[in-house]
Amino acid sequence: MPELPDITAYLNALKTRILGQKLEKVHIGNPFLLRTVQPPIESVERRTVSSLTRMGKRICIQFDNGFWLVLHLMIAGRLHWKPSGARLSGRNQLAVFDFATGSLLLTEAGSQRRASLHLFRNREEMQTIDPGGIDVFAADLQGFRTAITAENCTLKRALTDPRILSGIGNAYSDEILHAAQLSPIQLTQKLTSKQIEQLFTATRSTLQLWVDRLNVESAKAFPEKVTAFREDMAVHGKFGKPCPRCGNPVQRIRYAENETNYCAHCQTAGKVLADRSLSRLLGKDWPRTLEELEALKRR
Repeated sequence: MPELPDITAYLNALKTRILGQKLEKVHIGNPFLLRTVQPPIESVERRTVSSLTRMGKRICIQFDNGFWLVLHLMIAGRLHWKPSGARLSGRNQLAVFDFATGSLLLTEAGSQRRASLHLFRNREEMQTIDPGGIDVFAADLQGFRTAITAENCTLKRALTDPRILSGIGNAYSDEILHAAQLSPIQLTQKLTSKQIEQLFTATRSTLQLWVDRLNVESAKAFPEKVTAFREDMAVHGKFGKPCPRCGNPVQRIRYAENETNYCAHCQTAGKVLADRSLSRLLGKDWPRTLEELEALKRR
């Protein structure tokens, strides 16, 4: 799922292409994409884009009549910039937004249709779908502390809960926790003041690092390869590869469609966290340390 750095890159690329431009026509290829009935989507045709902003992981486009078009890409949704007059072709192409400068194409891979498009008459209506998480770049340390410790949950959940923090998902939460050298299963209300400060600093610095990197890329070309797995990431998607800090192999916890990647040496004092499927299979033989894991591999 595109997260804060990816959405920021999209916004920067769109500002140079559609800000101040008139939306000529909207073509909706899948009826399940548009989640609002009123006002009709035609209300923003022939209207000029006056601003663009982010709401969590959503892209928000304001028009000169005060209306807001809000796009949530979810897991597999992606944006593409095409020459003017692009037309829908194929089941994965959900919508086309035509401008004089080019056409913005929305696609969604896979069979599930999770991406969504909302149209609101004003900012107040738009705020009704805001999950409410704080923007870490706008918050101070005390505001961050209040948000992160409001519920006693794991750090992984706290970082990815849109009601707590805005715009962070599975990929960047792994990178943040590795930078902070904290366990993904550490409970938020058990954090020391020093650990909260480490987490606050790591959250801001990690996101800023990737915002800067992706903005450089988007300044050269429209972001066409938005992915949760990037070569320069420290641990996310790097299971079995060496941790860039200590050299020990990156571990993982798999659950549902996602997995959490972490370094046992740097983040969990050498403890290998239980993976639900493997620990059920191995039972008492589940390795508790990196040394036990290596011994198990040698059997």
